[in-house]
Amino acid sequence: MAEEAATSNPRASAKPEASPLERLRAALSEIAIKTKERLKADRLSVFLFDRAKCELWSIISQEKKIMRLDARLGIAGRVAMTGESVNVPDAYEHPLFYKEVDIQTDYRTRTLLAVPLKNQHGEIIGVGEAINKADGCFTDEDAATLQALAARVAEAIEDMPFRERLFRDLLVHDRSGEEGNGIRFATQKIVGMSHKIEAIIRLIDQIRESSVDVLIQGEMGTGKELIARALHENSPRANRPFVALNCAALPDNLVEAELFGIEKGVATGVDRRIGKFEAANGGTLFLDEIGDLSLNAQAKILRVLQERSVDRVGGGKPVPIDVRVIAATNKNFDTAFKERTFREDLYYRLNVIHIQMPALREIPEDIPFLVNHFLAKHCKSMNIESKEFAPGAMQALVRYPWPGNARQLENEVKRLIASVRGKSVTEGQLDPAIRDADSFSAGAHIAVQSGSVKTETAPQSSSTQSLPDAIEALERRMIENALRQSGGNKQKAAQTLGLSRQGLIKKLKRLG
Repeated sequence: MAEEAATSNPRASAKPEASPLERLRAALSEIAIKTKERLKADRLSVFLFDRAKCELWSIISQEKKIMRLDARLGIAGRVAMTGESVNVPDAYEHPLFYKEVDIQTDYRTRTLLAVPLKNQHGEIIGVGEAINKADGCFTDEDAATLQALAARVAEAIEDMPFRERLFRDLLVHDRSGEEGNGIRFATQKIVGMSHKIEAIIRLIDQIRESSVDVLIQGEMGTGKELIARALHENSPRANRPFVALNCAALPDNLVEAELFGIEKGVATGVDRRIGKFEAANGGTLFLDEIGDLSLNAQAKILRVLQERSVDRVGGGKPVPIDVRVIAATNKNFDTAFKERTFREDLYYRLNVIHIQMPALREIPEDIPFLVNHFLAKHCKSMNIESKEFAPGAMQALVRYPWPGNARQLENEVKRLIASVRGKSVTEGQLDPAIRDADSFSAGAHIAVQSGSVKTETAPQSSSTQSLPDAIEALERRMIENALRQSGGNKQKAAQTLGLSRQGLIKKLKRLG
């Protein structure tokens, strides 16, 4: 009966419709093979560029495997970011070559040619790559041949809905493990394509083989812990513990017990407890806002870093540890040294590698990427239909100086997702302080055309007020509004502003 039912139903024996990825590969397979033969290349790859997520996805490769890479790394990434072709005669001597792909695929790249894929609007939508020419190096004629293939690929994926379905198909393959080769990147959660963010991403990759201590400096809300986690996940200690501690939240009388541990019986009712250094043994300890520790606590941390052992409170002998320390602070060290609130010897001990996180007002070109990232993240978590920002609203967000940085931006996006009815967020629905901030910032304008985002410097304000004074005045007004709306509750006001309670208290003291 089952056989009869199957034969009587034509759909039961019909093949499932080919996926967008399968259809694209079928359409381009013959021309890809001919291009490879003409170039006399050992391998040929085509990557699709997801600008919103700063990712490259392989859609055509020798192994027919899907690779997912950070577009801010490697030679293909540089081509995607700049739109300029790159011809490399010796890959391992090139400063931009990303060796991780060779490591994961057990392959040795010698020569490499990469060209951009552009649509009819001139936007970069991917990268074509030829690897290891049979004899000598790739030539200008080879580049023209590869460009011809790139044009065919770009023509095939010109249709935006098809491209979106293609990305969804790639994601399904990636999650299921089908065709995937397991390559992941620790910098995936770091959003932004500005030069400053790209430089940080490349630094994280450059020191991936080492476990040296790192000092991260930047304002509150700039993503220092995100960078610390990426450093850990990109290091040989990735499979070991990552332990984070906010030093600003530690009372002075608990610092030693929290950091170094405590033995049972030191005080009534006290049980033995290991400290954060021991909990992170073999892995990474992230000391956030280390500049808020007392000089006494700093001295004890310095000793631990020198001796690589800890003394538990009430303990009889040192306990050896193997810990990488990543510290972060929003302090200005020149000021801290002059005021004697931070030890110079601890600074030099921690500052093996220094990472300066840019404030959001310094990288306005990254704001649209962050906004769209937060939109996708929180619409999904709140189970709300996806929303988008009207061009005027996005321009207002780009112009605003964001004293609370990305944390404040994320809170504003969350508020709008929860409060705005309908799919589009308009300028009038933004917080008044953000909407009316034009007079406080030279800022930047954005233009949204064909799905791409372009930033342009805005005309200078006619105000003679300096930028630091303008930002301070804006901070003061926003804090006053937040405190008024929260009825004087500092915790609620801090959440509204995208700050920690301690961060708000510090700003209140600074602003008098």
